[in-house]
Amino acid sequence: MKIKFTLSELVAYAFVIMGALMMLIPFYFIFIFATHDNQAILSVPPPMWFGDQLGVNLNALIGYLPHFWKNLGWSFYIALITTILNLLFCSLAGYAFAMFEFKHKNRLFVFVMATMMLPAFLSMIPTALIMSWLGWMNTPKALYIPMAVGAMGIFLMRQYISSAIPRELIEAARMDGCGEFSIFFRIILPLITPALGTLGLVTFIGQWNNFMGPLVVMNDMEMFTLPLALRSLQGSTALIPYGAMFTGIAVAVLPLMILFAISSRQLIAGLTSGAVKG
Repeated sequence: MKIKFTLSELVAYAFVIMGALMMLIPFYFIFIFATHDNQAILSVPPPMWFGDQLGVNLNALIGYLPHFWKNLGWSFYIALITTILNLLFCSLAGYAFAMFEFKHKNRLFVFVMATMMLPAFLSMIPTALIMSWLGWMNTPKALYIPMAVGAMGIFLMRQYISSAIPRELIEAARMDGCGEFSIFFRIILPLITPALGTLGLVTFIGQWNNFMGPLVVMNDMEMFTLPLALRSLQGSTALIPYGAMFTGIAVAVLPLMILFAISSRQLIAGLTSGAVKG
C-alpha cells in the first residue's frame, strides 16, 4: 500500500524531526563526552563517537566525589518519598475539591492556584529558617516534607477526577455504606491511575533534578543529592574534570530516560484523557 503525503504534512514532519533531533543532540553528546578525556572534549571539532575512557572517567568521578553512590542513593530516596507523598496528598485534595461542597471552596482553590505564580526563590529563606527551627537541616526530611504537596498536582487531580468520575458512582457507594476513605482508596484511586502516573512521573523527575532545595538545606557533602554533588566538581580542582563530570551527568540522566521511555504513554494518557467527559 502506497502512503501519500501532502506538502503541508511533509513540512510538519520535517519540523517534528528537526525538533526531536535538536532535543536529542545534547543527550547524545553527554554520553559521547563521558567516554573521552578533557583534551578530546575541549578539542575543535569535538568527538562524534564513543571513546575508551569511560572506566577512567568513572574512577576519577569517584575520586573527586567519594560519596557519589551515596549521593545517587539519596537522590533516588528523596525523589521516591516526595513522589509517594504527592500522589497521596494531591489526590486527596483533588478529590475533596472535585466532589465535596464546603464553605469558601472556590476561594480556597483560587488561593491554592495562586501559589503557582510565586517564584520558587521567594520560599528559599523561609523554608531554610523553618527547617532550622525544626532541627531538620542536613536531613532528607528538609527536602521531601516541604515538597509533599504541590498546587500543580492538586489542579491535575481535581480536573481529572471531576471530568472522569461520575458523582453517581460515589453516591452509590455511600448508599452501600462505604465511608469516605473507603470510597477514596477502593473506588477513586483505581480509576485515576493515568493521572497518578502522570503526576508521579512529573514529580519524580522534578525532584530528581532539584538543585536549589538541597543547596539551601544541605551542608554536608555526604548528604548532597546528585545535582548538587556534580555541581561541586566545578570547584574541586583548578582544571574542571569534564570527563568525570559528564560521566556523572550520564549516570544521572540515564534512569530518567529509561523511566520516560517506559511511561511516556502513561504521561500522555494522563494529560489528555481527563479532558473529555466520559
